[in-house]
Amino acid sequence: MARKWPVAVNAAAGLVLAGFIGWQFIGGEMEEAPSSAEAPPAESQQADAETAALPVPAPAGKAEGAAGVDSERIANADAEPGNWLAHGRTYSEQRYSPLDQITPDNIDQLSLAWSLDTDTTRGLEATPIVVDGTMYMSLSWGITIAVDAKTGEELWRFDPEVPGEWGRYGCCDVVNRGVAVWKGRVYVASFDGRLFALDANDGSVVWEVNTIPGPPYTITGAPRVFGDKVVIGNGGAEYGVRGYITAYDTETGEQVWRFYTVPGDPEKPVENPELEAAIPTWKGGEWWKIGGGGTAWDAMVYDPELNTLYVGTGNGSPWTREIRSPGGGDNLYLSSILALDADTGRMKWYYQVTPGDNWDYTATQPLMLAELEFDGEPRKVIMQAPKNGFFYVIDRETGELLSADPFSTVTWASHVDLETGRPVETGDGDYGDRTAFVLPSANGAHNWHPMAYSPQTGLVYLPTQDIAGVYSLSEQWKTEKTFTPKENWWNTGIDWTDYIDAINALPELPMQKGYLKAWDPKTGEAKWQVEYPAPLNGGVLATAGNLVFQGTADGYLYAYKADTGEQVWAQHIQTGIVAPPITYTVDGEQYIAVLAGWGGVNIASGDARTSAAAKYGNQGRLLSFKIGGGGELPQLAMLDQSIPEWPPLTASEETVRQGEIAYSTYCMLCHGALAVSPGVTPDLRRMGESTREHIQDIVRGGIFSDNGMASFADHLSEEDVDAILSYVQKRALEDRARQQPVN
Repeated sequence: MARKWPVAVNAAAGLVLAGFIGWQFIGGEMEEAPSSAEAPPAESQQADAETAALPVPAPAGKAEGAAGVDSERIANADAEPGNWLAHGRTYSEQRYSPLDQITPDNIDQLSLAWSLDTDTTRGLEATPIVVDGTMYMSLSWGITIAVDAKTGEELWRFDPEVPGEWGRYGCCDVVNRGVAVWKGRVYVASFDGRLFALDANDGSVVWEVNTIPGPPYTITGAPRVFGDKVVIGNGGAEYGVRGYITAYDTETGEQVWRFYTVPGDPEKPVENPELEAAIPTWKGGEWWKIGGGGTAWDAMVYDPELNTLYVGTGNGSPWTREIRSPGGGDNLYLSSILALDADTGRMKWYYQVTPGDNWDYTATQPLMLAELEFDGEPRKVIMQAPKNGFFYVIDRETGELLSADPFSTVTWASHVDLETGRPVETGDGDYGDRTAFVLPSANGAHNWHPMAYSPQTGLVYLPTQDIAGVYSLSEQWKTEKTFTPKENWWNTGIDWTDYIDAINALPELPMQKGYLKAWDPKTGEAKWQVEYPAPLNGGVLATAGNLVFQGTADGYLYAYKADTGEQVWAQHIQTGIVAPPITYTVDGEQYIAVLAGWGGVNIASGDARTSAAAKYGNQGRLLSFKIGGGGELPQLAMLDQSIPEWPPLTASEETVRQGEIAYSTYCMLCHGALAVSPGVTPDLRRMGESTREHIQDIVRGGIFSDNGMASFADHLSEEDVDAILSYVQKRALEDRARQQPVN
């Protein structure tokens, strides 16, 4: 059957085949909202509204602005709802705001108050922090800015000056998810692993510490601050690193404690006693030579009442457990939720979400604290919707699993056994001797995009998607039972040739879709859902105005009724959104703000057919809306997505095949599968003659390294580069011949 791939299609890179299975897990019918008994009394809501309308003073005896932010103030964030003091607004990270000036009744008057050009075209994922009228946030690479939250005027900018070639070490763009503000300082980590304490007044560096041993470690996550400690993790498990979390003194930058998430060389002393119990769960391999993985690259939440830091850990290195641990075992503490003593870093308990993870099912997705009733008893819980497709509710005092229900399509496991806490694998996820299509993919049923919880409705608002992954074991391992890691590059243990062949065998690639689901954590059911034309959409904000806000990959910012899911507002902003919105007040007016700039994992896994970046470009902007804002964004021109003429293909089939394999191994992760970019990085099918003539200088010479295109001379020969160009030429000629409209 002839292929029918559209000109502007992009299959998910890595191990994801976007949209292979497009059916929904649940229907979209709306159910009754929780009873009014579960919502705050009307007089309480009225009091919140009156409070929100007033200017926000600092607590008595406290300094105003950033200088007055400390543990006490963050713990009592609800007393000043007009601010957004921490990553998830409060220590619980529910991303719920008591502000209710903006409601379904007046949201038709919500319009742009101001916008700020961020001078970047890479992904923007940060949650802005707002303190007494000043907004602090990070951009790509760890660049940090302070902005007047009423006018959008940039007050200062800090650039950590990350070497552009470091971009090669990021699995998923050069993004940064935010800053922390504490006692007059702004804490931010740069992409190349440095942690900075900046003066909140002018952005000058107070201190700087290198948190990593070197490449290929990276940092994309936001630090957390509590009790005069700032905590940060790292990423890089795909490349072969060993994960850890570190606490530093906020005043001096000195290390307070460090917790390694997986064991190192068993012949050497362990760095923390908890690793003694972990070593027997790694069997028969030499994981320490490949890294082991377990990086804590995003999820962290602090409980001041229990003085506990909860951390979500990532996938193994390599992904495949047969290579990593051929003798079996759970591989602690991969894909786990760790409860750590905040003062010492010692572990109180752990819960492993995916024992012996074999599919890049990280538990690094956002963690959220709440108090819920289970079996008639109030429980202090922690909630998470990790990549593996099950929504977990866990007693955060004891680590007891209370519930685990599928929130998306899951084929690798039938259910989670509540007695043992373990998922029951179906065998459909096995890929030792075959190429397997597995749900979810490495993109996850839910990725890092923050969810929100409303105590008014009792619902968690969860960005989800159904994306099938293509998994095939390394050919070298299958034939030789050996694995040779690539230095400073991906070492997943997956055969990329089988991956691309599986895609090529499909007659066409279906449109991929995403969802916003209103999830009831007590019943394990979705109360309502909204379907989108693309997956991997933005994070979520819930407010006391009975509203939920979310941005999308195709360039919209939406608002829905929190209780029913009815869409009540939409703004076409022409730029894809992955970051979560926030809300705040200045001079008694409520604002909704969000960073617009598509990227992250989407540079490899996005779909050009639905990507606003592919249609309009990806100029990053900070947007703030209010009732009667009166502003309008300028209309962007549609980009020319046509493919230029290429000369006739003269390369042999063998050369093109060599290029196809090399492209899928080294280029696809940034430039898109099938050589189709979703819009963040250049689409190689559209390169001009001059670029083609200098392809060796670009790929091996690194002449564009300052822009993030590092040299690959350590992995690709001149012959390889020529072969890659031949493959891209073949794909360009194929898609140009189809002449399908793309706008």
